[in-house]
Amino acid sequence: MKKGIVCFCLAGAVLLRLSVFAQTADKQATKEAKLLFVNLQKQKNNGIMFGHQDDLAYGVGWKYQPGRSDVKESSGQYPAVYGWELGRLELDAPVNLDGVPFEKMKGYIKEAYKKGSVITISWHVNNPLTGKTAWDPAPGTVAAILPGGEKNELYTTWLDKVAAFMLDLKGPKGELIPVIFRPFHELNGSWFWWGKSHCTPDQLKQLYRFTETYLRDKKNVHNLLYAYNTDRFATEEEYLERYPGDDFVDVIGFDIYQKGDIVANDRFIAETGRSLTMLEKIAAAKTKIPALTEFGYNAVPDATWWTNVFARATKNHAIAYALAWRNAGQKSAEETEFYVPYKGQLSATDFKRLALMNQFIFENKARKNKLYQQ
Repeated sequence: MKKGIVCFCLAGAVLLRLSVFAQTADKQATKEAKLLFVNLQKQKNNGIMFGHQDDLAYGVGWKYQPGRSDVKESSGQYPAVYGWELGRLELDAPVNLDGVPFEKMKGYIKEAYKKGSVITISWHVNNPLTGKTAWDPAPGTVAAILPGGEKNELYTTWLDKVAAFMLDLKGPKGELIPVIFRPFHELNGSWFWWGKSHCTPDQLKQLYRFTETYLRDKKNVHNLLYAYNTDRFATEEEYLERYPGDDFVDVIGFDIYQKGDIVANDRFIAETGRSLTMLEKIAAAKTKIPALTEFGYNAVPDATWWTNVFARATKNHAIAYALAWRNAGQKSAEETEFYVPYKGQLSATDFKRLALMNQFIFENKARKNKLYQQ
C-alpha cells in the first residue's frame, strides 16, 4: 500500500473513531473538545482528577501572585481540574462575582490548558427579570426568558457575552480551548431563580435547550462540553426529573458538602457513595461522563478528613473528576472560608497523602494522559 493511501486510511480511522465514540452533545464540537470527551471517558477508570475552584487566582491570605496555589503549596502538586465562574459577565463588569478580573481568568485558563489540565466554568447568572442576584428566586423568571417571554431578548444579549468569552479562549496554535460549561447548577434546589420551586421541569428543560442551541447554532460556539448537575438527590428519578435530554448533555454530576461536626463523617461517606453509584449507573446507560461537580467541607476541621472520609467516600467509584470549592479566605473577623487546606493548615499533611494515592490524579498525571490528543 502506498504511503499516501496509508496516511489517508489512518486519518479516516481517526475520524471514524471520533464519530463513533465522541458523541458530544454538540455534533460540531471542535476536535479538541471531542478528544477531551473521549479521553475523560477512558481515564475515569484510572483515577479521579482533583479540581479546585479559582485555584490560581487567590487563596487563604493571598491574591494574584503568579505561580501560587493553595493546592500546590499543601500537596506538592497543582490540581488537574480548574473551576471558574462567569457571574457578572452578563453585566459587563470587569470582575466576576468573586472579584476575579475576567481578563486574568482568561490567562489562568490558557495557562492550565497548556499544562494539559481541564477547565470547567459555572455561571451564577443574575436574575434577568428583577436585576438582582442569582439568589433572587422571583416567580416567573424562567418563563420570562424563554422564547416569547418578556426578557428573552435581554437573555440572548447575555448569551452573546458568554459566547464572546468562550470564543476568546485559544491555545498556543490558535485552537479553541475546550470548556466544561455547567449552567443552572444545583437545579433541584430552590436557592437560585432556576431552582425547583420556581419553574416546572419542562420549563427548565426548555431553558437548558434554548441556551445551548443559541450558543451552538446562533453564535457558533463549538468548544463546550455541557454539564448537567443537581444538588443532593435521593433517587435516579429525582436526579433525572429536569434532565434536558441526551442530545444536550456531556457531563453529569452533583454537588455535595459536608456540614456539621466530625460525627457527620460516616453520613457523608454513605450518602456520597450511594449518590455516586446512582450517577455511574445513569452515566453508563447514557454514555455520559460522571463527575463530582462540587464538594467540600468548609475549614476542613478534621485532620484526617481527606484520606479517612473523602477517599473512602469516593473509593471504587469511576468518575472523571471531583471539584473542591474555592478558598475565599478571610470573610470576616470570625470566618475564614476554604475547602482545600493551605500550607500548615490542620489537614494539610493528610491532603498531601491523598495527592500521592493512586486513587487521585493531579496535574502531573493529567499531563501524561494527554487529554486533548489522540
